[in-house]
Amino acid sequence: MANIHPFQAVHPEPNNVQKIASLPYDVMSRSEAEEMAGNNDLNFLHVTRSEIDLPESVDPYDQQVYAKAKENYQALKSSGALQKDDTPALYIYALTWQGHTQTGIVAAASVDDYDNDVIKKHEKTRQAKEDDRTSHIVKTRAQTGPVFLTYRDRNSVDELVRKATEEQPLFNFTAEDDVEHTVWKVSEDLTKRLVSEFDKIDNLYIADGHHRAASASRAREEMAKTEGDDKNASYNRFLSVIFPAGQLQILPYNRTVKDLNGYTSESFLDALRDVMTVSKTDKTAPEKPLAFNMYLNGQWWQLSYEKSVEGLSVADRLDVAILQNNVLEPLLNITDPRTNDRIDFIGGIRGTKELEKLVDSGDAQVAFSMYPTTVEQLIEISDAGEIMPPKSTWFEPKLRDGLFVHEI
Repeated sequence: MANIHPFQAVHPEPNNVQKIASLPYDVMSRSEAEEMAGNNDLNFLHVTRSEIDLPESVDPYDQQVYAKAKENYQALKSSGALQKDDTPALYIYALTWQGHTQTGIVAAASVDDYDNDVIKKHEKTRQAKEDDRTSHIVKTRAQTGPVFLTYRDRNSVDELVRKATEEQPLFNFTAEDDVEHTVWKVSEDLTKRLVSEFDKIDNLYIADGHHRAASASRAREEMAKTEGDDKNASYNRFLSVIFPAGQLQILPYNRTVKDLNGYTSESFLDALRDVMTVSKTDKTAPEKPLAFNMYLNGQWWQLSYEKSVEGLSVADRLDVAILQNNVLEPLLNITDPRTNDRIDFIGGIRGTKELEKLVDSGDAQVAFSMYPTTVEQLIEISDAGEIMPPKSTWFEPKLRDGLFVHEI
């Protein structure tokens, strides 16, 4: 059974919400974060990427960075730009982009559920990124960005969410990327009913935010050491937004490779024909699974994998795994895509024109346009206890940081 909890959210004063809301801390470089924050002192990147307020010589993992994050967070609260609710509650958070709306529940999820695999994972985490967010949480005493969770659709939850959205929104704004964000505070009665409905749900699944969730677990361990193991303490929970699986939208995560590992274009095509059916195409994106569109020397090619995938693990059946195991590793010598600097990953939001641009400019020799991973595949892999290959999913639209903070 999944445990969700109302919490006393810290959120923007409505008139400041658009100035505060920022993209997630981990989808940008330091220079991009500086540009996004600009001259806006309220931008939440001053909290989540506080190194932008320190000299460039300061390492982003230096303790000065976390001290600055705490200082900036407290300044936002002191100014009234951020306010803390008087009572615990759940919230509803809807994102609308290009005619598509997904509506989730903002809640404090259970660290115990994460540790005990009631909340299931599909991704390995990196120590350095865990260390970073753990230090950030402990120093600021706050979880400043939500973990993106999902669950198999449930009509009874949908109906309660619908009722909650009949009320006046707490705030509504359209961000610079044309994503509309709307938030409602849930009444006490509906909050109790939603908590009860989630008691009937066996599992939640991390869609995005594995490092945030892992860091919440590690922060709980550290807090318990210094403050005593209080089962009711807020550090036993972590900030989350929970969406029904049927509403989620995954875009492809495309690949470019800087060189052909010694092949000429023609010899590479010949090598591909040993593992794929290869033909010219005027299409830039595949229309079905187990198909890949490749851009090479100004020409798009369709690659079709026609061997049986029976007997493969759930993760190895993914398109990203088929490409990795049959092309990227054996032909292009990309043995570990997590660490190899010859491969780059291009989020589907940037489109296939970006792939053409990178190859035509010489920044890459070849590009692969992917068919997107599905939410059901993500759930299947999580249920099987398997790990997705890196860069398998690109969720869009992106949740905003700064709309909710869970203090511990």
